[in-house]
Amino acid sequence: MEWQLQDAKNQFSKLVQKARHEGPQIVTLRGERTAVVLSARDYDALRAGRPSLVDDLLSGPAWDDAFIEAVEARAKTPSRDVAF
Repeated sequence: MEWQLQDAKNQFSKLVQKARHEGPQIVTLRGERTAVVLSARDYDALRAGRPSLVDDLLSGPAWDDAFIEAVEARAKTPSRDVAF
């Protein structure tokens, strides 16, 4: 079901209940789809099995030998003077 933003704001409780029992509810602004309200169950199902941002960052690309050598060869001192 589609809701105009003003109606969604005025009937938020009903919007949430419909999302829980009938599925995703679309909110429009000036006739354009703007947001979708999902039940927590639908959201969890959508996110299931997807890695978190941390998982994505930690599973970055593998380092090849040339990159490892470049990292190890870099200067061990700061590139500028830092006074604390």
